Amino acid sequence: MEKLTMHDRVTAVLKGEKPDRLPFIDRMEIWYKSCCQDDTLPEKFRGMSLNEVHKAVGMGQQKFSSPYAHKLRGVEVICTFKGETIYREYEPVMEFFPAAWAPSYVVRDKAGDSFIEFITPVGKVGLKYSMSESLLSMVGIEPYLMEHLVKEESDYRTTEYILEHTEFVSQFENIFDDEAELGDNGFVVPCLHRIPFQQLLLEYLGEIPLFNALYDSPRHVKRLIDVLDQWVIEVLQHLSDFPGLYVEFVDNLDGVMTNPNLFEKYCLPYYQRYAEILHGQGKKVGSHTDGNLKPLLNLLAESGLDVCESFSPAPLTECTFEEAWDKWKNGPIIWGGIPSTILEERTKEKEFREYVQRLLEIIEDRPIILGVGDMVLNDNLIERVEYIGKEVEW
Repeated sequence: MEKLTMHDRVTAVLKGEKPDRLPFIDRMEIWYKSCCQDDTLPEKFRGMSLNEVHKAVGMGQQKFSSPYAHKLRGVEVICTFKGETIYREYEPVMEFFPAAWAPSYVVRDKAGDSFIEFITPVGKVGLKYSMSESLLSMVGIEPYLMEHLVKEESDYRTTEYILEHTEFVSQFENIFDDEAELGDNGFVVPCLHRIPFQQLLLEYLGEIPLFNALYDSPRHVKRLIDVLDQWVIEVLQHLSDFPGLYVEFVDNLDGVMTNPNLFEKYCLPYYQRYAEILHGQGKKVGSHTDGNLKPLLNLLAESGLDVCESFSPAPLTECTFEEAWDKWKNGPIIWGGIPSTILEERTKEKEFREYVQRLLEIIEDRPIILGVGDMVLNDNLIERVEYIGKEVEW
């Protein structure tokens, strides 16, 4: 068989085909940036770009990118830091409102709190991000979301107003530009918002407030989920013109936080509906599932998802690779499977190699995209990444 590129190997697996070699591809921005900041980049990689290092170690480069944004009609956004306004715009264009990760104007290089206000004709809501002194020295760490969007009942209506007045803005060219930049050794993952329940859990209310609201304010929660559901469906409909093969919800799913009862009620029917829409467009759909999936293995097999990306097995979570591999014989496809902890020096070399060899023996008969869950971190040994790359190419 002719040797395929890393991009073509990923594409083959997503189509359910078996490529010439396993695709081994993931992210290592944190490792690379940490080495550059601390001047600890190994000599043989000095002067190399991140993409060049990926090629040198035998691991393809995965990159997340957004194919769309939203214009917030009738909304003014103000961001302040230590009492000073550092950003102000009326009807801005934003990716991932209300910011699944901190937007670019949130202060990252100084300790302190950034406050973001969304001002509408029916009220205002806000977020607070905090960057501590201890976080400043940690490469790749984003400011921490301290206050979520919905804090009281009136905030539901304000939030719904914002969602109901957003305008889809195509950014398909971002995907094409990133693909050209990465080349054949990379794969760009077009990212979608989280599904409604995960948005409420991680962005709009937060974990404990949401669990309380499910009992104290069920009508408000249901209404916001319904508005978000329609919002997501409209996004998916706009993607009918996007020619990509694969898209992914950035859900950060964890079966302890989103337990089976919650998943079955608030996630399963939504995944199934969204998957049906995307499958109708000829697309494959995945979810960023980097948490403990053990409680959700059976339900995920029914979800309609084609891929569970960033699958992070034991010892990083309670879920072993074998448990997921056995439950998902008919899908979803695993993207991941190598826990980042076994790349750390504290894991003995013998244990690391035994894990890799056992994994390669298990997966030889089914499609999989091999990767590091959740990514290659700053305390991971790059020599171990190289070892996996060589074993895969052997």
